[in-house]
Amino acid sequence: MFIRLLGPVELRAADGRAVEPAGPKRCAVLALLALELGRTVPVERLFELLWGEAPPARARAAVQGHIAALRKQIADSPFTLLTRAPGYRLDGPAELVDALLFERLTALAAGECAPGGDEAAVKLLREALDLWHGGTALANLPETGLRHAVADRLDRRRTRALECWAERLLRLGRGADAVTDLDRAAEADGLHEPLAALLVRCLHQAGRFADALTAYHRTRRRLAEELGLAPGRALQSAVDDMLTADPEPTPAAPAAPTSPPVPVDPVDPVDPVDPPAPRPAVNQLPRAAARFVGRAAEQRRLDAECAGPHGGGSLAVVTGPAGAGKTATVVQWAHTAAGAFPDGLLFADLNGFGPGHRTGPVEVLGRFLRALGVEERELPEDRYARAALYRALTGRRRLLVVLDNAGDAEDLADLLPAGPDCATVITSRSSLEDVVVTEGAALLRLGALPAEDALGLLEHLLTPARVRAEPEASAKVAELCDRLPLALRIAAARLAAQPGWAIADLVPELADERTRLQTLDTQGAISVRSALGLTVRRLSATAVHLLALLAAHPGPETDAHAAAALLATDTAEARRALGSLAAHHLLTEDTPGRYRRHDLIRLYGAELLDERPASERADATLALVDHFLAAAAHGAGLLQPGLDPFGPPPPPGPARPRLPDVRAALDWFRAEEPTIRGLVTSAADLGDHRRAWRLAYLANCLYYGAGRRTDRLACLRAGLESAVLTGDPAAVASMEASTARALSGLGRAEEAHRLALRAVTRTADAGGDVHVHALTVLAVASAARGEHAEAVRLGERAIALAGAHGLAEHAPFAFSNTAALHGFAGDAGQALRRAREARALLAEHPQATYHLSAMVNEAHALQQLRRPAEAGRAWRETMERCRAAGAVHLEAVAERHYADFLLDADRPVEAASYLRSAHCLYERLGDAGVARQLERRLATLAGAVTVAPSARRALPAAPGACRSRPHDRGSPCGGAPRHPEAGVRRSTVTVRRACRSGDHHRAAARPGRV
Repeated sequence: MFIRLLGPVELRAADGRAVEPAGPKRCAVLALLALELGRTVPVERLFELLWGEAPPARARAAVQGHIAALRKQIADSPFTLLTRAPGYRLDGPAELVDALLFERLTALAAGECAPGGDEAAVKLLREALDLWHGGTALANLPETGLRHAVADRLDRRRTRALECWAERLLRLGRGADAVTDLDRAAEADGLHEPLAALLVRCLHQAGRFADALTAYHRTRRRLAEELGLAPGRALQSAVDDMLTADPEPTPAAPAAPTSPPVPVDPVDPVDPVDPPAPRPAVNQLPRAAARFVGRAAEQRRLDAECAGPHGGGSLAVVTGPAGAGKTATVVQWAHTAAGAFPDGLLFADLNGFGPGHRTGPVEVLGRFLRALGVEERELPEDRYARAALYRALTGRRRLLVVLDNAGDAEDLADLLPAGPDCATVITSRSSLEDVVVTEGAALLRLGALPAEDALGLLEHLLTPARVRAEPEASAKVAELCDRLPLALRIAAARLAAQPGWAIADLVPELADERTRLQTLDTQGAISVRSALGLTVRRLSATAVHLLALLAAHPGPETDAHAAAALLATDTAEARRALGSLAAHHLLTEDTPGRYRRHDLIRLYGAELLDERPASERADATLALVDHFLAAAAHGAGLLQPGLDPFGPPPPPGPARPRLPDVRAALDWFRAEEPTIRGLVTSAADLGDHRRAWRLAYLANCLYYGAGRRTDRLACLRAGLESAVLTGDPAAVASMEASTARALSGLGRAEEAHRLALRAVTRTADAGGDVHVHALTVLAVASAARGEHAEAVRLGERAIALAGAHGLAEHAPFAFSNTAALHGFAGDAGQALRRAREARALLAEHPQATYHLSAMVNEAHALQQLRRPAEAGRAWRETMERCRAAGAVHLEAVAERHYADFLLDADRPVEAASYLRSAHCLYERLGDAGVARQLERRLATLAGAVTVAPSARRALPAAPGACRSRPHDRGSPCGGAPRHPEAGVRRSTVTVRRACRSGDHHRAAARPGRV
């Protein structure tokens, strides 16, 4: 199958039959994908080609329909149509697309520069021109601006190939062969003087003097009538040469070309007898940076995009934050790639983010035109006239154009060269998404240097011996500089100026956040602070305000909801401000909707905030606390229905995140946990201890649901300190009980018991829900100490108290954990009853934490009662429910205990599968102790059970084992805490075959605790 674009778009089947895709829009989709063969075409660019600037509401669905139809049409061909974000990509052989084959043939012809190469070039160019099967490329596509731009580019390449073919024929003395094609082209485009000039020369060489004069006058009249212009230098030179030559010229003998086949000056065709000497190639590049290090991958990408065999007509945008080394990287690459651009290298600093005024298109075009040989007196004054002349002069050259420090996309269009063999590289602190979408530019983002390259740069600046003598200090300096080249160079300059200093001597200055930006200042015009300041000048007032307010945000990431809370606005306005900061690389959107900052940018924002009234920081902090209080109260209510937030949470504003279910609440909490923990401390630092302890208290059940055990304890300890400072006994007791639960979950039974006992004592007189909570925690702590009877007594007392006084808040917690205590004491019947009572209390909340924990205890009780069919169903339902809710730790507990159940049933292969899954979950959460225990159990099981090696490798994974899950951001599987609240019991399962072989290692997990 052959794709034809050089005329009406069509598919040519293997039998030569032409097949036109149904309708012009489908043809347009095929054409753009074929022209970008092997590259992803954004959906937005397809919209622009099909509908221009006004795509319909169902544009995306329409494109999907065209893609599906095209896939069917090319199903049995060498082409493959793939879906690749942010659009689609067509893969296949380039020689089966006529436009790409045309480019390849013309490039081969251009390479025929040796003596005798004209004959081969003529054949190649003739073959290329014969690929055209119509007057205009893409003739049957919808009439849109992008279609005209693409078709015009292809038509210009055809004209250039025709001109090169005619010039070669002239050199061979066979200009007459080109007359018919040139005459047809000149008739179609009577204002294109280079074509007319070549036609005059070919007619003259053919001895057709009168026809040559007719062709000249035809073009002269059209120029005068339509443009009011006289013939230019190229056309006038052609007719002057004819008038001064012999009346009957003889064909010139073949001569070796003395200049490249692509003329240096497109308005002055090569003379067939005496070709002029080539103009020296222009080079406006600044010198390359001394001791440049790193960015090898980015330079290879630039090679592939701009300097490779398909680099002609390419455009790359290199973006990144201030100080990332964008200019140095591109200039370094341009020097090494200069050989691929024989007609020169143009460079302009647009000063989009520099001090003073930006360099406008008129000034840049003037510099470029002078470099390309335009005399000052011939330089147009008007911007658009300069742009037209620039396009004409670059249309037949192979140039590299570097547009450095661009501010926005608005002024770039006129600076892009027209030549199909030219390449352009733009650098900017802005993302220039308009250029990427409209021009199809390749986007390269420069961030921090890899650690190895950062140390390599320090070695180049300070000598390898000095850096290698202090590896830890050098690595610390690199990290404190955010591994940004500008900051690293400034730090190295400080050290180079003090040869008696050790590298470690600079670390304290950089580590102190109050002095870091001052340290990275040369006391001149170059500093990290000044570079960031130039970026901030381009921002809206709202974006600058947000950058400053984010200094009050203690987390590593933020989102539109928190930003809206800081700005006291809606999420739409907040997203615009975040988008602006991200577009200028002051924030990085690593995952959709989540924005992070480098430390240097955070410190710069803190300086901006410090310049404002002190109350603004406090107001920003409390606005964030109230936002997270409202969101945490909503999320906690999903996990633990009826939880008392100890006062109404702040009213939910329009910016509160949408948390429709338990899974969404846990996903949100996992992303925001560092921020919540930091805000507890921030509120306490402001003296607002009520907000601080309430936020910690509401986060407690979210911590448990997410399995964040160590962070949970740190947050609760901070909340407990604030509760004590409020002097509110109920607040103190609530935080004591919650902190005791966290300690018990970490296996610190004695500390948990002491703290829980204090909470029970503190609430003995008042009773109430807090007392029920404290009693239950004390019961579980007692069980962990081996006091089983006392544990059951305390648990039953909590249940009785809750029932007698209608205390519903912590009743499910009491019932579920007391069920586990009965199971731990060996009373499986009572354990089953209490577990089912807990589930009944939460029947309307099937994914609530204590409903799930009660399911775990119910399944275990059934297993203890030797009711295997019911127990198996209960375990499978529990695992599925936990997985659906995103309750990773309870899922791990259930999988581990289900493996015990399978071992009891003499099903070791399946048991091993679930043990591996549980091991994965524990390991990913960093619970090395339980992970090692499960490793030992697996090793024991593998050694005790006779399974062929191939069968062991093929052991099935449990459902959901070690696969990517929505609730476990950034890792392939989740995990579980070591001592779940749900499983307060001692497993009695022993791997029987291991025992018979003499290995009496107990296969059970340790007792669970709250």
